[in-house]
Amino acid sequence: MSDSQVSAPRCVALVGSYLSGKTTLLESLLHACGAVPRKGTVKEGNTIGDSVPEARARQMSTELSVASAEFLGDPWIFIDCPGSIELAQETFNALMAADAAIVVCESEIERAMTVAPILKFLEDHEIPHCLFINKMDTASASVAEMIEALQAVSSLPLVLRQVPIRNGEHVTGYVDLASERAYEYKPGEASDLIELPDTMVDRKETARTELLEKLADFSDTLLEQFLEDVVPEKSEIYKDLAKDMAEGLIVPVLLGAGLSDHGVRRLLKLLRHEVPHAAATAARRGVAPAGEALAQVFKTSFVPHAGKLSLVRVWRGEIKDGMTLNGARIAGLFRMQGHNIDKAGSAGIGEVVALGRMDEINTGDVLTPSGEAKDELTWPERLVPVYALAVEAENRSDEVKLTGAIGRLAEEDPSLALEQNADTQQMLVWGQGEMHLQIAFDRMANKANLKVKSHMPRVAYKETIRKSISQHGRFKRQTGGHGQFGDVHIDIKPLPRGSGFNFSQTISGGVVPRQYIPAVESGVKDYMNEGPLGFPVVDMAVTLTDGSYHAVDSSEQAFKQAARIAMTEGMSKCDPVLLEPIYMVRITVPSAYTSRAQRLISGRRGQFLGFDARPGWKGWDEVSANMPQSEIRDLINELRSLSLGVGTFTYRFDHLQEITGKLADQVIEQRQAAAG
Repeated sequence: MSDSQVSAPRCVALVGSYLSGKTTLLESLLHACGAVPRKGTVKEGNTIGDSVPEARARQMSTELSVASAEFLGDPWIFIDCPGSIELAQETFNALMAADAAIVVCESEIERAMTVAPILKFLEDHEIPHCLFINKMDTASASVAEMIEALQAVSSLPLVLRQVPIRNGEHVTGYVDLASERAYEYKPGEASDLIELPDTMVDRKETARTELLEKLADFSDTLLEQFLEDVVPEKSEIYKDLAKDMAEGLIVPVLLGAGLSDHGVRRLLKLLRHEVPHAAATAARRGVAPAGEALAQVFKTSFVPHAGKLSLVRVWRGEIKDGMTLNGARIAGLFRMQGHNIDKAGSAGIGEVVALGRMDEINTGDVLTPSGEAKDELTWPERLVPVYALAVEAENRSDEVKLTGAIGRLAEEDPSLALEQNADTQQMLVWGQGEMHLQIAFDRMANKANLKVKSHMPRVAYKETIRKSISQHGRFKRQTGGHGQFGDVHIDIKPLPRGSGFNFSQTISGGVVPRQYIPAVESGVKDYMNEGPLGFPVVDMAVTLTDGSYHAVDSSEQAFKQAARIAMTEGMSKCDPVLLEPIYMVRITVPSAYTSRAQRLISGRRGQFLGFDARPGWKGWDEVSANMPQSEIRDLINELRSLSLGVGTFTYRFDHLQEITGKLADQVIEQRQAAAG
């Protein structure tokens, strides 16, 4: 590895669940590095991260924040990622740009499950990571209990690097198991080196032995020394720790409290010695060491007065302002520090920069001067939307701008999607939950001054018939000139579910001229848009059997109207019935919540089909059911509530099913009220 590659900045993403304290930890890291003169707080709304209005209004991360710092001569880039499960797409995309991740965990053992999706993503993409158990100053559980709970959601072995020193119920310091040194916390400052307390000797020895046992699983030399009771050199232990973390064999676990700066500098030292360099990460991602300049976009943002910015990590070569990448010219190159952007002339390997006004470039794109990258860089799949709201502009004059504004939101956040629903004639915005969509709407109001009204989408109810009839329809109108005349006889009959619509004719003798038959079919189809119950009609056959015409007054329009009259008079006699869409739903939850998921299904008129282990997820189940569309519109809210926020589901349309009784009456009444 060349000197320039070694001196290139390394990038670390801070990830974790909501309220784990990532943004506060970032402030402590930046302060410890001297990058900020004083720490900001989430409560005061003056942190480097969470600088946008949507984040400060909610006192939580709503999009990633990038900040740079230097520690002991090494340059670092930190990416603070949102913790909400509804904003996971932003986190997953950012992780693809990182050399390693700090998974910030809460000290409450019952919250360990909340980091399971993050750990699974890190493991699947072989991203080195460590755990930082935060808020140790208020922890009620023992470290052993925390490790046990976290190990249950990690497929990789967790290696405890520290044990806490307690004074009564308070954690006052720690013992570093690799160096065997004891430290006492000093709020806002580096910890003091102290003598190892006598009460900690046995505990330290036990914990250090466990650390060496786990390292020996990946080192023949260490295993041999361990079996022969030879004390390994500390330099060898540090070397094994760095190698095993970089190779994704172990997950180091550190302790601390970001708010009080406890353990922050020790965390920085671990990063300095054990996080792989950018060149090593590029190789892991599949980037060849030689070739033209190459970068990948991991975030798109629209900034007032600056336009579209594409955040990239440079994986090879050098990128300069004004350079053309993938056919698009860079109109400004910027370094980020929270919401502040500083113009730069160029960026080399490892750097994270924003490229200005690359209008045709999207998140995930691999950029090169030739536009023909031969390196295959994987990219996370777009998360399946699970929640939708129907939207319309508050100001009717903004309707024209609405589609474009939502399109820009989806560019910034690929887990958002816009749908023009043909069944309900509504504009739907899909996302990962109600909060996700409200954040998007607030962002649109703040950036584009475009406010929307939102409400739950209508269900795509249909109707059909259960009885066959024959019906006559005649349209006759006399005016001063040519009149209008059309006369038809039709048979209406139901078809099996899922058959759709079929039109046929058995006309003989020319009683209805051939040129008017398509008009009859058109009139029937027009009527089917809204049947006697007020919904589109499906699974029905109509046969034109007879009719008559006038040589002068008949026309296509007249026969179309005659067909509509026949349908209007006949359909109400066919025993119409309401149909509701039924979806095949697969709910995924940790096994501890499977029974709750089953009760959730039965409480929402679902038909439980069974459950099985979730493929590739240790300790998770996949529960299958058929559920009405009306019951899955807000399913994600209750599902997350019962599963610590980690449950989710996928769905697909399965069939239409009759709905009768009081529920059907309510649906029809609501439709009539809306139409009236």
